[in-house]
Amino acid sequence: MDNIIDFINLHRERYVDELKAFLAIPSVSALSEHRADVTRCAEWCAEEMRRIGLQNVSLKATPGNPVVYGDWLGAPGAPTILFYGHYDVQPVDPLNLWESPPFEATVRDGEIYARGAADDKGQVFMHFKAIEAHLKQAGRLPVNIKVILEGEEEVGSVNLDNFIVQHQAELAADVVVISDSAMFARGVPSICYGLRGLVYCQIDLRGSSTDLHSGVFGGAVANPAFVLAQMISQMKDRGGHIKIPGFYDDVLALAEEERKAWAELPFNERQYKKDFGIPKLAGESDYTTLERTWARPTLEVNGLLSGFTAEGAKTVLPAVAMAKISMRLVPNQDPDKIAQIFEDYVRKLAPKTVELTFTRMHGGKPWMTAYQNPYVQAAARSIERGFGRKPVFTREGGSIPVVSTFQEVLGLPAVLFGVGLPDENAHAPNEKLDLGNFHGGVIASAILYDEMSRVPK
Repeated sequence: MDNIIDFINLHRERYVDELKAFLAIPSVSALSEHRADVTRCAEWCAEEMRRIGLQNVSLKATPGNPVVYGDWLGAPGAPTILFYGHYDVQPVDPLNLWESPPFEATVRDGEIYARGAADDKGQVFMHFKAIEAHLKQAGRLPVNIKVILEGEEEVGSVNLDNFIVQHQAELAADVVVISDSAMFARGVPSICYGLRGLVYCQIDLRGSSTDLHSGVFGGAVANPAFVLAQMISQMKDRGGHIKIPGFYDDVLALAEEERKAWAELPFNERQYKKDFGIPKLAGESDYTTLERTWARPTLEVNGLLSGFTAEGAKTVLPAVAMAKISMRLVPNQDPDKIAQIFEDYVRKLAPKTVELTFTRMHGGKPWMTAYQNPYVQAAARSIERGFGRKPVFTREGGSIPVVSTFQEVLGLPAVLFGVGLPDENAHAPNEKLDLGNFHGGVIASAILYDEMSRVPK
């Protein structure tokens, strides 16, 4: 491995320049005006995969954006890794809060700033460079590898499950590796063994055919904005407990050994509040901050829209009001069941004075694996060799719905091998990736393939 690690260290500056080219493509899957950019980014990934030495590279059509596939299968008898990542990115709004243009990657204080730097282009690219190092220096990889990159992760991976079902034989492997998560803290590498699931819905209320004069009609016509606020206020109590009947029925209780292990992690609540400008933390009083964000379900309002919001005053009674609401789920909650009981509850809350439209947008199942799994342990050894410190084992509050699909359809254990940081601003202005973590991640990824080659099939 020494010559491979030397090769990686020698090409650090080149890697950053190449990453900048990847980050310059505005592959925003949520916005139709960037559809051509998303396709261009898929083609860029395919070309890079061919250049580094992967074989059978192609764009696989879906009803939406293409999946990029490539493989290297020249290690008979060795395990096969299925590497998954995504090349699409979030919208950049609000643009005025970016300190540098979101698609002109800028390095400041050892961090690279751009949309997609951490989520997920930078983490995908570190595997490209690890694969390249093996193939350039050794002429081969110690394992077989199949790479799939999707272009719809940021809009719910709406076509990926069907793609996996339809390509089961082509995607057969021994383990799936995903680099789309963060370390526990700066200088504290980690292995994630659990993810929350997701339900995302939209509520639309209409009280009249058009906006109305609040003096002429106020008191006679229901105000959808006010009705919506009343409905939302009945979804949780003041202690953060969700009031939907049956919502907690299937929640997997936290094991005492997990609570003890998490309590020993280097988490500073005071610093946490300072870092994110939080005056006082909220949530269920019987749980710590880490327990609330990793192992408890949530219900959150992600967006509200109604009425007059421009400068000045306009005495209007709005015709419509809208809320986007998400629920993060934990094992063993089922997103379809939760979506149904939530819809039932919303319909019960809505008065007859408004018309209700309820839309289920997307969702995904929660996931958890045993961290004694030999592939997880191989990843832990790789991280220790790449970063010089043993990783801690954590869960993650976010969602990667496809992890459960890989487990259920392909029967694959998953290793979440992320090098982001909690303050990376993924989905927010000034997204960034620590370049020290990126370079350490390239080395750790190269070591990972070597470590996993020793796991008995």
